Amino acid sequence: MEKTTKMLLLKIAVETCRVVLGITFAFSGFVKAVDPLGTAYKINEYLESLQMTYLNFLSLPVSVTLSVLECSLGIIVLLGIWRKLATWLILIMMLCLMTPLSMYLLMENPIQDCGCFGDALVITNLQTFIKNIILSICALFLWSYSKRMTPLIDLRRRTVTAIGVVVVVFGFAIYNLIYLPVIDFRPYKIGNNIKEMLTIPPDAPRDEFETTLIYAKDGEIQKFSMENYPKEGSGWEFVDTEVTLLKKGYEAPVHDFTITTAQGEDITQEVLDYKGYTFLLIAHKVENASVSYAAQLNEIADYAAKNGHHFLGLAASVPEQIAAWSSLTHAAYQFCTMDDATLRTIVRSNPGLVLLHNATIVGKWSRNNLPSENKLNEIINNN
Repeated sequence: MEKTTKMLLLKIAVETCRVVLGITFAFSGFVKAVDPLGTAYKINEYLESLQMTYLNFLSLPVSVTLSVLECSLGIIVLLGIWRKLATWLILIMMLCLMTPLSMYLLMENPIQDCGCFGDALVITNLQTFIKNIILSICALFLWSYSKRMTPLIDLRRRTVTAIGVVVVVFGFAIYNLIYLPVIDFRPYKIGNNIKEMLTIPPDAPRDEFETTLIYAKDGEIQKFSMENYPKEGSGWEFVDTEVTLLKKGYEAPVHDFTITTAQGEDITQEVLDYKGYTFLLIAHKVENASVSYAAQLNEIADYAAKNGHHFLGLAASVPEQIAAWSSLTHAAYQFCTMDDATLRTIVRSNPGLVLLHNATIVGKWSRNNLPSENKLNEIINNN
C-alpha cells in the first residue's frame, strides 16, 4: 500500500511538472513566434546592455530559432514524445541560458522587462528569476523521471509528429514576420483609439515619491526628510536632493506618441482630433525602407488625396535621409518625425501602413500586403 501511494505521488509530481513546463514553454514560444521582430528588438536590448551590439545582425535569426525551439519543446513535452531528449534540452536551456540570464537581470537591472512572454505578459526581473528557478527544478525532476511521462500519441509516430510540430511553428513565425502579428498584444492594435489610450483617468493613482535632502556639516554628510531638515543658522549646508519612487502609479497604455513636423511643430493633437480618415506611412528608419513598395504607397497617397483623406509619413530619420527617400520615390506627401521605438511598436514593418478614423486604428498593413483601392473602399464604407 505504501509503495502504491509513493508511485501515485511520483506520477502526480511528474505530470504536474510536465504540465507546468509544457504550457510555459509552449506559451512563451508562441508569443515570440507571434511577434518575431519584437523579440529581436528585445534581444538587441540585451546585447546593448552587454555592450555586444556588433552581434545585432543575429537578433532576428535567434528570435525565430528561440521561438520555434521553445514552443515546439513545450508541445512535445505535453504530448509526451521524445521524452528524454525534450526534457534534456529544456534542462540545458534553463541551467545554461535562462536562469543565469535572469540572475544577471535581477542583479544588474539593465532592462525592466525580460521579454519572456513578449508583449502578452510583462513581469518584473524578480518574478522572472523566481519563475526560472521553479522551471529549472521542474526540468531537472522531469528529466530524471522522463520515462514515467504518459505519451498522448502512439510513440511509433513520434518522429513524424515532432517534425510536424516544428514545421508548423516555424511556418507560423515566418508568416508573422512577412506580414504582421496575427495577434497584436501592443496598445496600437486595430480597434484601439490612440487619443483614449493617451488619456490618464482623473481618479487614477499617481506616482508616489519620497524626497530626501542631503546636508553637510564639519565634514559629516547626513540625510534628512522633508519634515526634519535643518533650519538656517544650524550650520548644516545643503548638498543635494534624492528622489525615490515609492509606488508606481497609473501609466497610460500610450505615452510616447508625439508627431513633430520638419519645422519642429508638435501636431499630435491636430492629427488625433481630425474627424475623418488619416493614413500613416510608418518608416521607422526611412533609409532602410525598401523603395520597391514606393509605387503602391504613392497610389494609396493619391487615393487619399482624391477622396479627401489625410496621408502623412512618419519616420525617425534625419531630414536629409527623409528628403533623399522622398526624392527617390517621388513621394508627394508630408513627412513628420516620431520616436523610433514608438514607430517600431506601432507596426512591425518598414515601411508599414496604418489607417486611422477619428483617432481609432481601423487598418494595419505590412509592406508585403498593402491594401488595394477596393480593400480601402470596403474598410471606409464599413466605418
